Amino acid sequence: MFAELFANVRARSPLIHNITNYVTVNDCANMVLACGASPIMADDAAEVEDITTICGGLNINIGTLNSRTIESMLKAGRKANQLGHPVVLDPVGAGASALRTNTANELLKEVRFTVIRGNISEIKALASGAGTTKGVDADVADKVTEENLDSAVAFAKQFAARTEAVVAVTGAIDIVADAEKAYCIRNGHPMMSSITGTGCQLSALTAAFITANPGKPLEAAAAAVCAMGLAGEIGHARLTPQDGSATYRNYIIDAIYNMTPGQLEEGVKYEVR
Repeated sequence: MFAELFANVRARSPLIHNITNYVTVNDCANMVLACGASPIMADDAAEVEDITTICGGLNINIGTLNSRTIESMLKAGRKANQLGHPVVLDPVGAGASALRTNTANELLKEVRFTVIRGNISEIKALASGAGTTKGVDADVADKVTEENLDSAVAFAKQFAARTEAVVAVTGAIDIVADAEKAYCIRNGHPMMSSITGTGCQLSALTAAFITANPGKPLEAAAAAVCAMGLAGEIGHARLTPQDGSATYRNYIIDAIYNMTPGQLEEGVKYEVR
């Protein structure tokens, strides 16, 4: 199944509009290109509706949020909804400041999202205000473990039902859920957390996958999460003792570029709950 979903990205090469943060914008663009899609990075309110119109999907990331881009995100999101385009929300750092939390909640109110992707603290902050986000990293108390996986899955399904979106909670164990079904994914490597922007890249990758696979947002989002995790495994295996986080970042992008649909299908590690 995941092989077909990835093959569709390569075959259809969807154009993805990214309103993302300036720390990782270049890596996000390269990740979209590596998977076979095409990126446009545009965040000025004067043009976002036009750009969204010519694209197939939209990725909104609040990582370096500022007052200028809030209007852009809302305008682009509403336009994407009017056009029936899929939209991804990455609520980076939600819970860390009133501006981030309030903006993410306003976006949830004004825009219908196809996928909401974040760490457990960010998603909890949106769902109940109970997250304890520190910067953009999940707090230790909020990490998904084998011991609390069942309750985390139930939480993700509940939030998915409330938002009518696929919820992707990423961490050591990833959960991708709609209201009825959840993929628990164990691809990846711990070193991925040492690179700024792997989550941002995943959100851009997710937008490409769901745009290339209309009507299958849950499966497409799960495939994107698996692909990113598998790329983390492949990239880490290439590292030499002289390599570090910068090389690893590039190896992850290279792994997506060189990954075949069959390789993804063979390498996925997940269970359905």
